[in-house]
Amino acid sequence: MGIAAATASQLSAKGDNVFIVSLDPVSCKELVDSLGDGAGWFAANLEDEQQAVDAFAAAEECLGKVDAVVAVVGGSARSQGDGWLHDMTLEAWDAALSLNLTSMFLTAREGIRRMRGNGGSLVMTSSVLVTSPQPDNFTTHGYAAAKAAIAGWTKSLAAAYAPDGIRVNTVAPGLVRTSMTQRAEQEANIVTFARRKQPLVRDLLSPDVIAEAMCWFVHCEGVTGQVLSVDGGWEVTSTS
Repeated sequence: MGIAAATASQLSAKGDNVFIVSLDPVSCKELVDSLGDGAGWFAANLEDEQQAVDAFAAAEECLGKVDAVVAVVGGSARSQGDGWLHDMTLEAWDAALSLNLTSMFLTAREGIRRMRGNGGSLVMTSSVLVTSPQPDNFTTHGYAAAKAAIAGWTKSLAAAYAPDGIRVNTVAPGLVRTSMTQRAEQEANIVTFARRKQPLVRDLLSPDVIAEAMCWFVHCEGVTGQVLSVDGGWEVTSTS
């Protein structure tokens, strides 16, 4: 289970009606079936503007209104060439930003459009690598640029939409056990590194831990404009 699925499950358990948007219709349906009544889904590529618009229209029709958006969009673009700056092509750069930043822009925009006038919560996803990079094993400079932009965007959006009663916050995870980290989990040196770098868990983080923070931001009415690192101690632990 990834971060998005864990968040959906926790929100549903709290009594929230949940709508899932993902590329994979099979995983969407399986997750929604596990959540029971009140949940819905739509398969879409959130890098595509029309698909994003259609997904949010479907969510609004299903739920009646959209009052919270948890945006766990993006992923690794290594297979498309993301890596060290001096080795990257423009195509690799564009792919990394489309996957991680354009998708966030479209998700945030469609969510904000539907929450204006009614209030709500937008929770975005950045990365601990923005503030605590590790060049040896985690160098994807396109990904880092996109995640840094999201973190930097948080206060600007929070300030702009506070008069609408919309709260905007971001969670910056450490190394989490998801489909994105399968490469890391297969390399013994990275697993050893994670055990030392994230001493609170001595391992990769569980998606449930990240989901807890996202759910807190969804429901905490007095907090906006914050970037919260949920990293198992990554930022405060030296690698020397």
